[in-house]
Amino acid sequence: MHIPDIIIAIDGYSSTGKSSFAKLIAKEFGFMYLDSGALYRGVTLYAIEHSMIGDDNVADEAALEQALPGIDLHFVQEDGECRTYMGDRCIEKVIRSLAVSRKVSPISALAPVREYVDRKLRELGSRKRVVIDGRDIGSTVFPDAELKIFMTADPEVRAMRRLKEMQAKGEDVKFEDVLENVRERDYIDSHRKVSPLTRAEDAIVLDNSRMTMDDQMEWIRRLVAEKFSNDLV
Repeated sequence: MHIPDIIIAIDGYSSTGKSSFAKLIAKEFGFMYLDSGALYRGVTLYAIEHSMIGDDNVADEAALEQALPGIDLHFVQEDGECRTYMGDRCIEKVIRSLAVSRKVSPISALAPVREYVDRKLRELGSRKRVVIDGRDIGSTVFPDAELKIFMTADPEVRAMRRLKEMQAKGEDVKFEDVLENVRERDYIDSHRKVSPLTRAEDAIVLDNSRMTMDDQMEWIRRLVAEKFSNDLV
């Protein structure tokens, strides 16, 4: 299926499978995939490794703001996958760890960090034909995106998905800890002062609590066909 040159913005709660869904959409339609969450996780990893955030999850905002221009985060296409790099180091695996997950929400709530990530995303998205997932893509970063989707799912479902993903990578974690992290991130993301998680008025809700990825792909195909039927060739 061919669709016009548009931006597809996918927002929603953590562990709803936004990234996996966005990657499949990009492959299906020949778009470029941009993982905004990876950029926030990359900044969080930098903050952890440079002792800019403590065990109490309080960040040294001034020090981090000063360091941001020198943090070289970028995406590299390798073997058909879009991987996150910090300089010449691939950080794709470490940024998905629970250690980073526990601190990414307070870091991503900082205004300088959001400005840094938004600027990078707008630069990459200016060419269009991109799929971008995050928390405020449709509401803040690309408010004029032609297609906006807001993903949600039950917290317990999301925690189980996250648990299986982490166990597959060899991490020894408990369901209760992952569920607590999911709920904590929901609260922080929804209550932060800068660009809180919110559904754009024109975003279409996708609750995938009981949907397979095949179900979701069929859903997006129907949605695109209906929304852009006059533009399809």
